[in-house]
Amino acid sequence: MKVKAAVAYEGRNQFEIDELELSEPGPNDILVRIAGAGLCHTDVKALEGSMRVPKPGVLGHEGAGVVERVGERITKVKPGDHVVLTYDSCGACPACAGGDPAYCEQTGALNFRDARENEPGFFRKGNERIHGHFFGQSSFANYAIARAQNTIPVRKDAPLEILGVLGCGVQTGAGAIMNSLAAKSGESVAIFGVGPVGLSAVMAAVVCGCAEIVAVDVLESRLAIATQLGATRCIRAGQNMNAAEEVRRLVPGGVNVAFDTTSRADSYQRAITSLATKGRFGFVTVPTGVFEPNLGAMMLGGLSIRGIVQGDSVPDTFIPLLIDLHMSGRFPFDNLITKYPFEKINQAIEDQARGKVVKPVFTFAS
Repeated sequence: MKVKAAVAYEGRNQFEIDELELSEPGPNDILVRIAGAGLCHTDVKALEGSMRVPKPGVLGHEGAGVVERVGERITKVKPGDHVVLTYDSCGACPACAGGDPAYCEQTGALNFRDARENEPGFFRKGNERIHGHFFGQSSFANYAIARAQNTIPVRKDAPLEILGVLGCGVQTGAGAIMNSLAAKSGESVAIFGVGPVGLSAVMAAVVCGCAEIVAVDVLESRLAIATQLGATRCIRAGQNMNAAEEVRRLVPGGVNVAFDTTSRADSYQRAITSLATKGRFGFVTVPTGVFEPNLGAMMLGGLSIRGIVQGDSVPDTFIPLLIDLHMSGRFPFDNLITKYPFEKINQAIEDQARGKVVKPVFTFAS
């Protein structure tokens, strides 16, 4: 079938909007008409080449839409269902079987390396093969083919166009606080970097009932949004500011939980230094620079540190939970979103890089 898609080509820093042929879904596949797709920084890194993925290819991994057709072996959803698409997993390895699909042994192959290259869900432009299956969906197109593992049925009264952001960035930030670091009511939290993932963490800390929620960022505009979403303290980081000292001044004794989204080694170190005794630190990206935590100080303080993937989310339950929280007014992630017509995808990337918007979502004409 013919689809409109944003294609990433090798050596280009912008997407090309092309008409492609999408292969027909197979017996284990789900064809989804995309209503909206969020922009994640992972898409930008893949486009610009700092993350290696097969090209030319269709990216996009925060899709939401309506089920059009299902393969004969699919029982999870039916045509007409509203769904959110999320990361892919094999469903069979020890991690998946143990309830940790975010740590699937096949994560790299299924989400980044097009392990399903010859299966339904690939694209073609004339005689040229265009890679698909990015995060098991390639949702920068008006139609995508996913599998039961990464297709999440959701309630129909929720705003479908914006729900796709829950499939990666939002569930990562919210899950980091709610699942991975298990923030408790009355605890204190410091969030270093309040872009889309960090702001999702702020909202999650509010849901958890945290007494102090400290937001740290270099952009005043992001700190203003963090305050609106429930941050109790804000620190504008800079060259002349020791954010760890400022956190400990605002929260004497340090915070129980620190979460870093910045990918900066120096920020990671300040986040750890801001912790109270037996504090927990989590991060979601590999840091640039030299990161050498003081293991002696960590041992004596009883501190813990861990990497986090997808907020330890089990999407089948966590994404519907976030939607229920949103619909009850307790998780206002819509405040992060700016909608763009799909054709303005490159403009949205530029606007986000300049700090003009927090979380672009691309919408498709029906």
